[in-house]
Amino acid sequence: MKFNPYYFIATIFLFVTEVLIATVFKNLFFIRAYLGDVLVTILMYTFVKSFFAIESGKLLIGVFIFSVFIEVLQYFNIADILGLQRGSIAYIVVGNSFSWIDIVCYGAGCLIAFAVERLRSSMN
Repeated sequence: MKFNPYYFIATIFLFVTEVLIATVFKNLFFIRAYLGDVLVTILMYTFVKSFFAIESGKLLIGVFIFSVFIEVLQYFNIADILGLQRGSIAYIVVGNSFSWIDIVCYGAGCLIAFAVERLRSSMN
C-alpha cells in the first residue's frame, strides 16, 4: 500500500465531476447517460491507484470486469432485490437498468485511462 497524491487529486476531481453530473447536469441526457459512465471507470481506476501500486493494464481489466458485473446485476434488478429505495443514493449508485451502451462507455473510459497512462509514462 502506497499513497499517490496524483491519483488521489484526480479521484477527487472525478468524484466532484460525477456529483455535478448527477445533480446539476442531470437533465442533459448525453452528459448524464454517457459521459458519467465513461468517467466512472476512470474514477474507480484513480481511486485504487491512489492507495495501491497495481500494474495499470491489470487494474483496468479488473475495473472493466467489475463494471460489466455491476451492469449485469442491473439486468437482474439488483437494486430492487436488495430493497433499495428508488431515488436513494444507494439506488442511484447501484443503478437500475441494463444497457449495452453503458458497457461500451465503460470500455471507452478504460481505454481513455490506458491512453493517459501511456502518455504519462512516455513523458517521464
